[in-house]
Amino acid sequence: MIRNPKPYRNVVALFRPFLILLCLAGLSACQNKEARINELQQEVWKNPENARGYLNLGKEYARQQRYDDAIQAYRRAIGLEPGLDEAYSALGAAWFDKKDFNAALPWMQKRVEIAPDDSLRQFDLGNVYFQLHRYNDAIASYQKAIDNSYSFQEAYYSMAVCYIKLGKIEEARKIHKWLQSKNNYLAASLERHLQNDVPEKAGK
Repeated sequence: MIRNPKPYRNVVALFRPFLILLCLAGLSACQNKEARINELQQEVWKNPENARGYLNLGKEYARQQRYDDAIQAYRRAIGLEPGLDEAYSALGAAWFDKKDFNAALPWMQKRVEIAPDDSLRQFDLGNVYFQLHRYNDAIASYQKAIDNSYSFQEAYYSMAVCYIKLGKIEEARKIHKWLQSKNNYLAASLERHLQNDVPEKAGK
């Protein structure tokens, strides 16, 4: 028995306008991204000594995951205005997003030097140390983040993971218990780390 293909043709015909609209929307989004880049490039060409113009261009590159271009723009911004704090943060973040943690480190350290009491900066620096497996340095940064905030639960969690990596299970358990007392969602994630990631020599 040969099936009638018309119902399938009708379905295709029904969805064809939506597919066309979807393709057009994607094309429009790409064109808008390029238009925004072109607009910001025009601004820096017109004002080549404006550091913030390069900073804004770098941010747009980063939003589009064009990290190499973003890094060049941030470097140009810093060259024009060495005191532009925001550019150091953005440059460190771009290297981090590229997963080049060694390159991210000096920029994250620089932004902490500018504002050592900023808990978020200390936390970000701790995250770089963590990725570099420098767990003791990460713990020190997370502790500073905690000391300069009211209740930085994410920093406690990250510190506990460092303790697990170092085999200091009791310290990690104390933080786990504290997170549970706060009904924090990170307690469940930390419990999985305690179950699965404890080094054999440390024991569970």
